[in-house]
Amino acid sequence: MTSLNSSYGRSQAVPLSVFEQTKDAQIIRSDEEAIEVAKQLAQEFAQEASERDRERRLPLNEIQQFSQSGLWAITVPKQFGGAQVKYRTLAEVIKTIASVDPSLAQLPQNHLAFIEHLRLDAKPEQQQFFFNLVLRGIRFGNAFSEKHSKTVADLTTKLEKTEQGYEINGKKFFATGALLAHWIPIVAVNEQGQPYAALVPRETSGVNIINDWSGFGQRTTASGTVELNQVPVREEYLVPIYQAFERPTPAGAISQFIQAAVDAGIARGAIEETIQYVKNHSRAWVDSGLEKASDDPYTIANIGDLKIKLRAAEAVLDLAGDAIDQAIAETTEEHVNQATLLVAEAKVLTTEIAILAANKLFELSGTRSTLSELNLDRHWRNARTHTLHDPVRWKYHIVGNYYLNGVQPPRHAWS
Repeated sequence: MTSLNSSYGRSQAVPLSVFEQTKDAQIIRSDEEAIEVAKQLAQEFAQEASERDRERRLPLNEIQQFSQSGLWAITVPKQFGGAQVKYRTLAEVIKTIASVDPSLAQLPQNHLAFIEHLRLDAKPEQQQFFFNLVLRGIRFGNAFSEKHSKTVADLTTKLEKTEQGYEINGKKFFATGALLAHWIPIVAVNEQGQPYAALVPRETSGVNIINDWSGFGQRTTASGTVELNQVPVREEYLVPIYQAFERPTPAGAISQFIQAAVDAGIARGAIEETIQYVKNHSRAWVDSGLEKASDDPYTIANIGDLKIKLRAAEAVLDLAGDAIDQAIAETTEEHVNQATLLVAEAKVLTTEIAILAANKLFELSGTRSTLSELNLDRHWRNARTHTLHDPVRWKYHIVGNYYLNGVQPPRHAWS
């Protein structure tokens, strides 16, 4: 077993069985099958979701179920044996899982985003190799962001040529999924400052993954540190991901789209929790003259407002998914711009409804809903933490600047 000394909370152990595969993952063949599998898994994942959050207990069994279900491979192109589902289907899958456990729903985000980089930037032999791994149930983590860089896009991790090939030195943070991944795509810059993704197996020498994520929300994503000390990299495992942003591609939109789906799922879960609590536990207000809190006209109106706003956010998210599909089929500047703009709009709406729904949960449920043993605050903590991934105030700017001044949306993973 690999011992993980955490700087926050108790030490945890990740058994090697988390990475062992006795059989290949299920192969999902259709959009309908993907959604049905997600619904079945969500019912199971919901059982101990609150306890996992409370105890900061890593979802060791759950992530195996998740990746073995075939859902981590549903965007693999059909020519390589995948289902290549519609992006609105991917959103529904992520929302379904996020509605019961947003940490679990976030874990495949970088994995799924990297599948698109393989499609866009990898050589045919790399695509064949890595897509086959994904279809078998292999999980990609991430070692992209850095904690102390000037901006999120400024990278200090270096990819250096050696006599034996290449090596990487640096330190990463926000490494969601790396702790539980089979392979880790590490983003590092070459001598020309161009970012590459270097894929390395988790047991590669010089890779040290530290479970030091102490965020008050998304507690079980293990989004902590990865230390990289003279990590050897084979040339055939290098993917020039910078190329995806030198031309119009939907790479950035896809990355953001998945994040928006997580937020929509958080909202969906918080609203459902509110409805159940009001029905089964809340008391009617003393001045209402009513027997049941669920008959309170103000509460009813608030639930209606939440449902309408969630419906609107999900509708725009679906439109964004359709625009991504169009941009993949016909990768023009116009189609990529539309995908980017619609994803930005969806990100604004899903952020706002996630935070609003988590706040309204307590307002409508009453003081007893704040009791620690209920752990209902996990909805707010998850919403507030995950929506910080990228500031939506800049989404408003991107959309407004395009329509007012004709300024093209930026090309990077956060637009």
